[in-house]
Amino acid sequence: MSDPSWPLPGPHGGWQPYPPPPGYPGAYPGPPDPWAPQGRHPVTGQPYSPKSKVTAALLQLLGFFGFLGFGRMYLGQTGLGLVQLLIGVLATITTYGLGIIVPFVWGVIDAVLMLSGRVHDKQGRVLRDVT
Repeated sequence: MSDPSWPLPGPHGGWQPYPPPPGYPGAYPGPPDPWAPQGRHPVTGQPYSPKSKVTAALLQLLGFFGFLGFGRMYLGQTGLGLVQLLIGVLATITTYGLGIIVPFVWGVIDAVLMLSGRVHDKQGRVLRDVT
């Protein structure tokens, strides 16, 4: 004889699978996470930053290719942004303009690192993909 409690009947009859356990990535949506209002990275589970990686990279490139350090200042890393600015100014002044290559290269590399996801915001959160 068959057990009438198996398989579990679904809303339209037939078999209904068990729901996933709480906290499982495919679990039913619940209230938003107060510690990660922008969401979480799907692999690492780190919360996303409210800052965008595309915006940070564009600001880094638009500031005369990193000469002004706007991308780092946008991410809250004002110290590193000011260092980029001071090194750019000092390298340009002391080498009569030839040293401007240093902040250009640094800015382009920094923008590529921001777009690739290697740079985080001041709190160490992962930058978002969309603006």
